[in-house]
Amino acid sequence: MSASQFTLPDLLAVCPLKGSTNPHYTLAAAESTAWVKSYNIFDERKLVFLLQGSSELLVSHAYPYAPYEQFRTCCDFVNLLFVVDEVSDDQNGKDARHTGEVFLNAMRYPDWDDGSALAKMTREFKQRLLAFAGPNSYRRFLMHCDDYVNAVAREAEYRERGEVLDIDSFQTLRRENSAIRLCFGLFEFALGIDLPDAIFQDAHFMTLYWAAADMVCWSNDVYSYNMEQAKGHTGNNIVTVLMRQKNISLQEASDLVGDHFTMLMGRFMEAKNQLPSFGAELDDAVAKYVVALGHWVIGNLEWSFESQRYFGAEHTKVQATRVVVLSPADEN
Repeated sequence: MSASQFTLPDLLAVCPLKGSTNPHYTLAAAESTAWVKSYNIFDERKLVFLLQGSSELLVSHAYPYAPYEQFRTCCDFVNLLFVVDEVSDDQNGKDARHTGEVFLNAMRYPDWDDGSALAKMTREFKQRLLAFAGPNSYRRFLMHCDDYVNAVAREAEYRERGEVLDIDSFQTLRRENSAIRLCFGLFEFALGIDLPDAIFQDAHFMTLYWAAADMVCWSNDVYSYNMEQAKGHTGNNIVTVLMRQKNISLQEASDLVGDHFTMLMGRFMEAKNQLPSFGAELDDAVAKYVVALGHWVIGNLEWSFESQRYFGAEHTKVQATRVVVLSPADEN
């Protein structure tokens, strides 16, 4: 007998990080929303879903330190990701790869244009990004764009075949198709820093980096599980992967997500304390980046219950009770 509800792990209780929001949220969010709506990409149902999801509110929690222009650009990027994600979610592998390549080509090549709204949106975002991005961070950002597009296409291919990956393979894919590396790639842009590649080759730094990335991915998956199962898109979710591989119930999988998140948080805090010095010129910039990682982790948790993205009109009730009643198919 399948479950009709499950209880979320209490991730906020094991997160010692302190959240914050960006003072530019109200104005920049309105401008970014108007920017997306002006392209008329979505039908009314998907547009309502976009607005209820409050993507810009997530950005406010995730980049509370960003100055106005950088914050507005981060809002545009998260909305652009929503466009790519929503379009590719309903596509097979071949079509999802094409959608991703439109985004990628517009990011890579100054004069590339296929006449699509997605290409124009991407070019406008790129113009804003280049106004403040340093050469190192921009080069890494383009590399992560490539990895993201490939991962989204692979996700669509797995969905087409009804294939669910094992835990290790899934985590590798999820780190890329979640776009979290792209979102982390905006830290330097928003902070006005440009770290050398050597920082991203340091084992202690990357332990921090991956712990933060995985905390965002695992929490997103348990929070979004109900929404995704109602759409029939459960394969790209760690909850489904755990249930299949370990032959456990939905509740047991949810509990395991909580255990793993707790372990990741401990790893993050320990690695932060063990971070070596990179020299006087770099230590301050690295410290700012580490703080930014923490803002994304706590910001994502807080936003998940403040917006209607995952829990709809019941979001405050779900935060209080942590009980999620499974929706019937296609209700979301």
